[in-house]
Amino acid sequence: MQSTAFSPQEYLDTLPEDRKQALSALREVLLDNLPAGFSEEMSYGMIGYVVPHSLYPAGYHCDPKLPLPFLSIASQKNFIAVYHMGLYANPELLAWFTDEYPKHSKTKLDMGKSCIRFKKPNQIPLALLGELAAKMTPQQWIELYEAVLKK
Repeated sequence: MQSTAFSPQEYLDTLPEDRKQALSALREVLLDNLPAGFSEEMSYGMIGYVVPHSLYPAGYHCDPKLPLPFLSIASQKNFIAVYHMGLYANPELLAWFTDEYPKHSKTKLDMGKSCIRFKKPNQIPLALLGELAAKMTPQQWIELYEAVLKK
């Protein structure tokens, strides 16, 4: 469900109350924990956290006019999603996350390559996602992105 909202707050304002509360709490945790340098904006119809052109002028290789995406959150039809590109690109980070997840949640991890799905808005492990958000700086993400892109 791609949103046409122009701002993260407008995006949140369009959601049902349970989703709005969950995504607002998730957004707050991410803003509190993401290292300096990431920017929050609407990205691909979701709330996105990106490396701005001021830090990475080359932009996203798929469309260089766009800043380099890193993490996004969204209310999808049947779940709340967290898309973390670092999990897709860094096997060590993925291993850490999958090992830590059961310590923070009673639910089974529902995950794709970079997408973590939460079917129950009140069962999002906010502390774990805050830790995950803090694990990579924009510069580390740029270096990893470029290394993976060159392969």
